[in-house]
Amino acid sequence: MIRTAPRLALLGTIAFTLAACGGPFARATTERAPLAGDDDISRPGATSAENAQRSSVLDLFTNASDPNVTVEVNRYIWQAAQDVLSFLPIQAVDPFTGVISYGYGTPPGGGRAYRATVFVQDPALDARSLTVALASRAGPVAPETQRAVEDAILTRARQLRVAAGGL
Repeated sequence: MIRTAPRLALLGTIAFTLAACGGPFARATTERAPLAGDDDISRPGATSAENAQRSSVLDLFTNASDPNVTVEVNRYIWQAAQDVLSFLPIQAVDPFTGVISYGYGTPPGGGRAYRATVFVQDPALDARSLTVALASRAGPVAPETQRAVEDAILTRARQLRVAAGGL
């Protein structure tokens, strides 16, 4: 009797667990018709087809993304950065991520050597699309100097767009 009690308890637990899980012999449950307020609250206005295509946490571990997808950059900002910083030697260019790295160079009429990294991150011709990191041999430059270079690049980009008739 002492040996059979644990066996019966184990057998009862297994039976209860399998019954709760359903398994292949479970009856089909009936689904209710969706109500008007049953939209996905995380994506209001989304249709049921859009909700079916949404991603989950497990999508992080799949290799379903296209490796050929690139970041779109604004061609006017790209060209303007090269025009404004033409006194700096280009060390690395990655048009797929929008990064231009320049080496040290001295501007015309200047005495300090500078280096810059330009990051064009959006196809729009906005100040948000451009990030410039400017440094001298002594370290980072003053924020006013960095802002002046960004303004010069954006002004030149607008001039290029007007000249191309893309206004």
